Amino acid sequence: MDAFIDFWRRLAQLCRKELLAILKDPANRAILVVPALLQSVVFGYAATYNLTNVPYAVLDQSQGAASARLLARLDGTGVFHRVATLTAPRDIARVVDAGDALLVLQFGPDFEARLAQGQEAPLQVILDGRNSTTAGQASTHVAEIVAAYNAELRGGGMPVTAVPRVWYNPNLETRWNIMPALIAALSMMQTLMLTALSVAREREQGTFDQLLVTPYTPMEIMLGKAVPPVLIGLVQSSIILCVALFWFRIPMAGSLATLYAGLAIFTVACVGIGLSISAVSVNMQQAMLYTFVLIMPLMLLSGLATPVRNMPDPLQVATLANPLRFAIDLVQRVYLEGAGLPSLWRNLVPMFVLGALTLPLAAWLFRHRLV
Repeated sequence: MDAFIDFWRRLAQLCRKELLAILKDPANRAILVVPALLQSVVFGYAATYNLTNVPYAVLDQSQGAASARLLARLDGTGVFHRVATLTAPRDIARVVDAGDALLVLQFGPDFEARLAQGQEAPLQVILDGRNSTTAGQASTHVAEIVAAYNAELRGGGMPVTAVPRVWYNPNLETRWNIMPALIAALSMMQTLMLTALSVAREREQGTFDQLLVTPYTPMEIMLGKAVPPVLIGLVQSSIILCVALFWFRIPMAGSLATLYAGLAIFTVACVGIGLSISAVSVNMQQAMLYTFVLIMPLMLLSGLATPVRNMPDPLQVATLANPLRFAIDLVQRVYLEGAGLPSLWRNLVPMFVLGALTLPLAAWLFRHRLV
């Protein structure tokens, strides 16, 4: 019992030392809180794929009532805004190349006549592929408007109509998908940087070798450096969670206990990666370089921007070593679906395995550092 109490006493002393090293500078305290707050707000407003403003141009060579009615439907959506009415095909390249219009609608000279004869009347939709995501959504929206217009020309509705019902995100708002993912993604960036600099900072200050010759074991040193970043990472996740809940008013369907259990395992895995980087880094500049090189692949292979299932097979295999992939899926399922721990084992087990591998690796590198 005495040995157990002594272990926790020594661990508490190491954690206190690490927290003091991190928080003693007021600038460091601000860096730990302000970026997470600002980034979550900025991402919530800026990182959106919602179709809200589509500038378009028209080249109407038919000048008939049919094209005018179709354009009126388009303008009435409040999403499409006409920025130019063209007079010749040569003008199309000008508005698209300049980025003035995301799409151009071209009605042929015989558009009105073909409709009057009951024939197909093609409507050419020219899209700016440089903004492929928004252009694809705009094209789909135009197709829906044209389908509704066709139903009106037939004198009634279609015999079969699809009535969509969206679960977990009724209005298909991008923010509802992005903000829960940021609870894991933004905290990972700060946690990796914080832990990657911990040992490198000790080396630059000349205290790392002194720490190695103390009675503390490598595992105790590793735990003393791991616990404070885990706590700070959970605090940063809480800040982003509060922004999602109280600023953007995104309702949470799941349990806070389930969410924090998953985040704790994820943060431990991130801390293990960060400490491994810190242990092999000669100085703080090298640690920062390694971290920046690693963060971008972790973000790209996480499913934050594009679904993992859409990636090539070799990259899908590579995502299995990325704890952020499983954390984003876990947070989104808990936040939006209300999933419980038993149904999240496919996310929890890989993160637990990654943490169980990286933390002992970091402890080994403390004693057998490469440089």
